[in-house]
Amino acid sequence: MSIFKRLRDLTLANVYALIEKAEDPVKMTDQYLRDMQEDLDEAEKAVAAQIALEKKFKLLYEEQEALVKKRDEQAHVAAQAKNVDLARRALEEKKAAQQKAEEYKASWEQYKATADNLRAKLEDMRKQITDLKNKRETLVARANAAKAQTNINRAMSGMNSDSALAGLKRMEDKVLEMESRAEASGEIYKKEKSLDEEIAALSKDQQVEEELAQLLKKYEG
Repeated sequence: MSIFKRLRDLTLANVYALIEKAEDPVKMTDQYLRDMQEDLDEAEKAVAAQIALEKKFKLLYEEQEALVKKRDEQAHVAAQAKNVDLARRALEEKKAAQQKAEEYKASWEQYKATADNLRAKLEDMRKQITDLKNKRETLVARANAAKAQTNINRAMSGMNSDSALAGLKRMEDKVLEMESRAEASGEIYKKEKSLDEEIAALSKDQQVEEELAQLLKKYEG
């Protein structure tokens, strides 16, 4: 049937192969999903119609079977009543009902087999759609990861590592210069302050020397 053409002409493995080669695999997957969903909707309608035929001929068969049983019982009643004509009519209608029952049964079995086959194909279509949806989720995740990696690579390629290192070296030299200036200013501050300290130390040393001289003079004898 034409509604199963996609299943017949294009297996899911082939779909995957085409998707992998596509420029935008996610968009192509979405397109396949839309196409397969349309086929699925059409197939469901066809299967429903086939099932309706199956049920119709099953009902017709069962009605004729019931009529066969009814006419058989009526033939027995007529025979017991010695009504030959009525018994004959009952048997004739029983025979006609048996023939119709056989025809309806053959049609029912045929439609049932076709319906069962379509049900199986319909289930296969649903499974393939589910598999393709799962494949889409994987493709989306991979595509997003690839885009992120591309953006990172593009950003990194835009950076000039040599100029960045040179700039960093200049900053380091500048900091060293600032540290040297700070240290030099500290030395200057120390020298200016140490002049007062040295003068005070001279006075302090003079006192010590005088005291020492007195102490030594005391113990000279």
